[in-house]
Amino acid sequence: MQKSLKVLSALLTYPTQDLKSAIPEIRAALAEEGLLPEKNRHRLERIIDEIERNDLIDLQERYVLLFDRTRSLSLHLFEHVHGESRDRGQAMVDLQQLYESRDLAPTRDQLPDFIPLFLDFLSRIDVAQARSLLSEPAHIFEAIRLRLKKRKSTYSSVFSASQALAKVQPKAHEVEAILNEPDPDPNDLEALDAAWEEEEVLFGPTAAAGNSSMMAKMRSANRPAPGMARPEQRRTVFTHNAARQD
Repeated sequence: MQKSLKVLSALLTYPTQDLKSAIPEIRAALAEEGLLPEKNRHRLERIIDEIERNDLIDLQERYVLLFDRTRSLSLHLFEHVHGESRDRGQAMVDLQQLYESRDLAPTRDQLPDFIPLFLDFLSRIDVAQARSLLSEPAHIFEAIRLRLKKRKSTYSSVFSASQALAKVQPKAHEVEAILNEPDPDPNDLEALDAAWEEEEVLFGPTAAAGNSSMMAKMRSANRPAPGMARPEQRRTVFTHNAARQD
């Protein structure tokens, strides 16, 4: 499962020449592990083939159009989770601590909830725990998959494969709650501006002393993560209403 998760993480990263060059290794890893059902491997082959054959600039432009300009397709998990701003901040802190507990420290230009980073982390831990953690945001992944499918994007296959690895069916009402949120056309700049309208968000349990915009911080994987306090560690749970902790 670790190799398959690593592949899914790579496929969701910003296209580079290194990624294009790694396509033979990606195919070999999927074939060697042989964990994904044949239908999922066949679907993944479409996005793999596109990355291998298409012009790099075109790939990068498509990626930005999908994931950077469209909030409804954001590759930051907590962008899709609504609730009290402090809960979102605390969930971010908890996820960061979970990574650090396994000696994985995100770089300063990565936020903890960036999906490729999350998948890469799962590829480094015990399979049973990885599958359990992968199942938690299943409703978020399904909502993103359906939105990508609506756009006829082959990236949808990555989210289908993640669900196959998690071996869980997301709850329909949780998926529907996310799909009810605005999903503007990426070419409609006015609608995009409205969807990205910032709101004041307090980051973490001690953030009352200062102001921070969670939404602004989540817009790009290349934004630096703010300093984080280290409260008591909890297990992150991905729910629609809030990212609550047990």
